[in-house]
Amino acid sequence: MFHTQSWKEMSYTETNTNVITFKVGMLEVRIFPNREEMGKEAAVDVSDTIRQLLNEKDEINMIFAAAPSQSDFMKELTADKRIRWEKINAFHMDEYIGLEKDAPQGFGNFLRERIFEKVPFKSVHYINGLAEDPSAECERYAGLLTRYPVDIVCLGIGENGHIAFNDPPVADFNDPKLVKVVELEMACRQQQVNENLFTGIDLVPTHAITVTIPALLRAKYMFCMVPAENKAKAVYHALNDDISEDCPATVLRTKKGTVLYLDKESASFLETTNNTADK
Repeated sequence: MFHTQSWKEMSYTETNTNVITFKVGMLEVRIFPNREEMGKEAAVDVSDTIRQLLNEKDEINMIFAAAPSQSDFMKELTADKRIRWEKINAFHMDEYIGLEKDAPQGFGNFLRERIFEKVPFKSVHYINGLAEDPSAECERYAGLLTRYPVDIVCLGIGENGHIAFNDPPVADFNDPKLVKVVELEMACRQQQVNENLFTGIDLVPTHAITVTIPALLRAKYMFCMVPAENKAKAVYHALNDDISEDCPATVLRTKKGTVLYLDKESASFLETTNNTADK
């Protein structure tokens, strides 16, 4: 069982009846009553940051995660008419190797449907999970990330604490690569079944291409959306464990400009001051 930790030890800063906000290291954490409010507020913050950056330079570069946890956020973001999408170059952070081109589980396909073809980006850069040489594909995509230095990353956290497909066995906070081929941990593959993306674990690919942790941390801003009860353990570990690759998401506590958005369910293992999150 998980032991709760007092938020007084977490640099608690603000609370009201709707949203709880506190800091753990450099990571700002916000807890909302439900995932819809979480997604709406995250979209407002990302939109504000996009517009701020576009006041400073001609174009920006963003990396998006493909997961059900991002759906509420993306729905709100794509509806925001204030964003000049034609000044944004878009990337995604991982892709299965060997999945059929039109498979709905493909991360590029997921994002194409929900954001990449919903708004007029300046450019969209897909990872090719069907490349004949996955290592060469990693080098190609790394070259693009070097050419287009990332400004904003929109991500989630996996049930095993991964960010992108940097599962605990392959995560490396000092990874020399920007993009690499990884073997997916069983817990990671099982999550895809738990979220009804695949009907059985034998159908989940065993390998993927992922943007590495150092590549993600190059961004000036990171917005991490993590709703739902199935992420509660991962959230607890991300905020309480020692910072290490055993729970890759712990690295977010070292990154200035990072916000973690939770709903009541994903924050359910955290002790709340006066039980505010349960109201």
